[in-house]
Amino acid sequence: MNTTPLNLDHTKPTVQTELLNWLPVIIGLAVLYVPSLIDLFKGIWSSDEQLHGPIVLGISLWLLYRNWAAMELAAQGQRPSAWGWPIFVFGLLLYALGRSQDILLFEIGSVIWLLVGLLLLQRGTKALKAQWFALFFMIFMVPLPGAVVDTVTMPMKMAVSYAAEHVLFWAGYPIGRNGVVLQIGQYMLLVADACAGLHTLLTLEALGLLYLNLVRRDSLFRNVGLAILIVPISFTANVIRVMALSLITYHWGDAAGQGFLHGFAGMVLFLSALLLIIGFDTLLHAFENYRQRHSVKTS
Repeated sequence: MNTTPLNLDHTKPTVQTELLNWLPVIIGLAVLYVPSLIDLFKGIWSSDEQLHGPIVLGISLWLLYRNWAAMELAAQGQRPSAWGWPIFVFGLLLYALGRSQDILLFEIGSVIWLLVGLLLLQRGTKALKAQWFALFFMIFMVPLPGAVVDTVTMPMKMAVSYAAEHVLFWAGYPIGRNGVVLQIGQYMLLVADACAGLHTLLTLEALGLLYLNLVRRDSLFRNVGLAILIVPISFTANVIRVMALSLITYHWGDAAGQGFLHGFAGMVLFLSALLLIIGFDTLLHAFENYRQRHSVKTS
């Protein structure tokens, strides 16, 4: 009687076992960056302007884990790249300079260079290609120099204040503006950095790019079009937030505007941005379908 041998090979590697192979690397990165993360959580990441930092970090780590199996599959049979060494050394020098001189742009930004170098040294260029978006997304958690933030933020706040004032005035509300200070009724509101600053724009930009990555549209037109539209979408969402805070203060008083409803206006910001992104994505999809049908009819 012929018997077929059973396949008892259950040694196919999983994501968890592959991560165990990277355990020395993970420990080394933890030794370098856990003190930096503690300083961030005690420092700027505890402020309203930088609350997106830990969120971006968590999403980046999730993206790395999510793409890990695809990375290992793509890297099979490929040799490590020697280009990883200069990039890795550059990342270490950047970390040493940033940590010793308290330059957060270098200290936190160095982790991206180190991860790029490590992926090249361990798995090669195809592995880096599989993880490129997770590494790119980390850019949004890197704190920018205060001088750059202040220079860019003031014109943005002026523009948001101007737009919010004119929309509410058109709607019939008694509102005036002096710089970035709005006066609606008997209340005066200062448009702060957290409401309409550069960090808010970067957070919304990160939200839009994450949406693009998760939905994975095949159309270049829709991807490029939506990526460009994210900037005016972010501006519009900021205007909606400032208008919401102004109306809350006007109708329910200053205590309501500075209390729970102030935080609720922050949720309105991200919800409105997400709805605008989905809405414009739908419009681009409809326009693309119309263009394809029109081209078929004319051919």
